[in-house]
Amino acid sequence: MRPWGVRSFVLELARDPGGSYRGGERLCGRVLLEAAAPLRVRALEVAARGGAAAHWLEGSSLGINAVSSDYAASETYLWRRQLLLRDTGETTTLPPGLHEFPFSFQLPPTLVTSFEGRHGSVRYSIKATLHRPWAPARRARKVFVVIEPVDINTPALLAPQAGVREKVARTWYCNRGLVSLSAKIDRKGYTPGEVIPVFAEIDNGTTRPVLPRAAVVQTQTFMARGARKQKRAVVASLVGEPVGPGRRTLWQGRALRIPPVGPSILHCRVLHVDYTLKVCVDIPGTSKLLLELPLVIGTVPLHPFGSRSSSVGSHASFLLDWGLGALPEQPEAPPEYSEVVADEEVPTAEQNLFPPLPDLDLGLEGPFFTYIQEFRYRPPPLYSEEDPHPPTEAIRPRCMTC
Repeated sequence: MRPWGVRSFVLELARDPGGSYRGGERLCGRVLLEAAAPLRVRALEVAARGGAAAHWLEGSSLGINAVSSDYAASETYLWRRQLLLRDTGETTTLPPGLHEFPFSFQLPPTLVTSFEGRHGSVRYSIKATLHRPWAPARRARKVFVVIEPVDINTPALLAPQAGVREKVARTWYCNRGLVSLSAKIDRKGYTPGEVIPVFAEIDNGTTRPVLPRAAVVQTQTFMARGARKQKRAVVASLVGEPVGPGRRTLWQGRALRIPPVGPSILHCRVLHVDYTLKVCVDIPGTSKLLLELPLVIGTVPLHPFGSRSSSVGSHASFLLDWGLGALPEQPEAPPEYSEVVADEEVPTAEQNLFPPLPDLDLGLEGPFFTYIQEFRYRPPPLYSEEDPHPPTEAIRPRCMTC
């Protein structure tokens, strides 16, 4: 038997250890307390906490004196506390055996995705504390993961991304030619496991071969006291074939698969996680030509319906911009009205589409629609100074002087 009468003190969550939570959900679980003998307890509480923190050191030296700067920042997203056994000033005696205390918390509507980095992190945990008289407190702690949804089915993340860069290759202050690079992807948002089709055009105007490459780069940015600390890592890459002197090469959708990585974190004041697609050309004898296109790694994949039309439309214009598709020289004529509408619905000249109103003498013979069509397609009369229809005796103009 363990000392102080507590055989076990365990904290369990209702969801599996591999499960994740999101803002607005309920965090449910239980505290299991096994007493080996009658146990006097003052209080039992459960607290859920979560937030972001960043910390790093930067050193500089002036002569023989070394100066070190400490940068730290934090932000709280979750703080909930629940008393399972309230401290009323008097102790509660629990009989020997296993006791279960359920708890439930309502998570805030928005949270930041869990993250572990070199200079900062976003962590969430729940801790149970057992207070007893004349005995040290017993604690049990569990860490849970939060993944906030990032939906890529938005107009901003479905928009194509493109860029153009060029560079003059120089060796010993002599121009050796111009290298140009154009790259484009069909949208900005992707999810892990998807393939990014990279379209690029590399034009090598130098006298030496160049090597094109592409990579997905993750950038972790930590912020504290107005300073920033960044860490970059390549998560996926591909290498193209060398482009010879005076040659041009096209990438017609080179596949670059996104590995299982964490989603983008854009709405945190302590740290950011950004992704970019970098397309570069290695030029011998000079620095490389680099083109960066922004990426957002989401958690909600592309919908098969709803966003399909916009995605297909952007992909079609995407191919046309790069000369990978062509419109017909002469557009097809629109279909006849009779081909679209059924035969029984096609209006004919004999049908009265606008029948005359009853008890009205319009002075017209036949349907009124016929006269409308006749007037519509008849050319205007020639201008003449003489009245082609002079007034008769029955209709004589009134003299204003009479």
